[in-house]
Amino acid sequence: MSRIAPHALERFVEQLFLDANVSPEVAAVVSRVLVEGDLLGHHTHGVKLAQGYLKDLRNGQAKGSTTQLQIVKQSPAAVLYDAGYLLGPYCVEQALNFTAKAARTFGIGVATIRRSHHIACLAAYLQRYTEQGLMPLVLTSDPAVASVAPHGGLDPVYTPNPLGIGIPTGDKPILIDVSMSTITNGLVNKTHQAGGQLEHAALIGQDGQPTRDTAAYFTTPPGAILPLGSLEFGHKGFALGTMVEALTAGLGGFGRKDGVKQWGAAVTVLTFDPAFFGGDEAFKDEMDHFVDACLSSRPREPQNPVRMPGHAGITRRRKAFEQGLQLPDDVLAALRGAAADANCAYPF
Repeated sequence: MSRIAPHALERFVEQLFLDANVSPEVAAVVSRVLVEGDLLGHHTHGVKLAQGYLKDLRNGQAKGSTTQLQIVKQSPAAVLYDAGYLLGPYCVEQALNFTAKAARTFGIGVATIRRSHHIACLAAYLQRYTEQGLMPLVLTSDPAVASVAPHGGLDPVYTPNPLGIGIPTGDKPILIDVSMSTITNGLVNKTHQAGGQLEHAALIGQDGQPTRDTAAYFTTPPGAILPLGSLEFGHKGFALGTMVEALTAGLGGFGRKDGVKQWGAAVTVLTFDPAFFGGDEAFKDEMDHFVDACLSSRPREPQNPVRMPGHAGITRRRKAFEQGLQLPDDVLAALRGAAADANCAYPF
């Protein structure tokens, strides 16, 4: 693994997008969000994605101009965007900015985006808003992909349908980024390419049996990822995945029924302002009490005490700025590939 200064990495990735004729505002946001994913330790959803984003820009399946983002319908507290496959990180940040402004007036803001391109790591968006005392929530699905089986079924129907939520506290925020499936598409592909086995039997093969073998996912007909809870409690993950599907593609009115073929996302963003409800200090006091109770819980394994969601990522982020960001070999290979595809010098 190699250490790279985060700001240098961000400048390099930004330049790749600028060289692809992406609007400066879009390039700046996309590069920052991708690097932030790696800073938090989400390497499958960090700068490794740049190569795929740039490929889609070249073949016309992604757009890079701010003019692509259109408002379909708007009220003071809610908005529907049609992004026309504009790069997702820019779309999500615009939606978050709208909802943050609405939340300060109405207590909540809601934005839905249809036909966004891929939106990268959900956790990467959150701290900018928790630092303002707000609670952002991001939900997404990909209408073009079917990889997760409904509970009780064999055939893949929907995506892992993750949600991210940032919760401000009196100290480090809680950053939640979880899928409604046992594992993600990225982990399945990465493990399969490496020729390895999954740590747990998170897939279901066409024989109806759970398996660790990723080859079962790539059969004809294909296997599927199990919903969160696996065979025993998968009805819970299926229910949550259905909720995300309704709040993203459902609210946007555009999704699987439309026969989507290209990489993209249906997205809904909500932002809450605790100050409008019980009050900012009361909210933080309540969450601090909850965090203290969790961290005081006796650990099942003494060497592995309880930790709050996102705190390990925040620690990684701080160390990366102090010591340089360590990137796995597959991420570095993707960066070198992106540079080669763009006929650009690779600086690291």
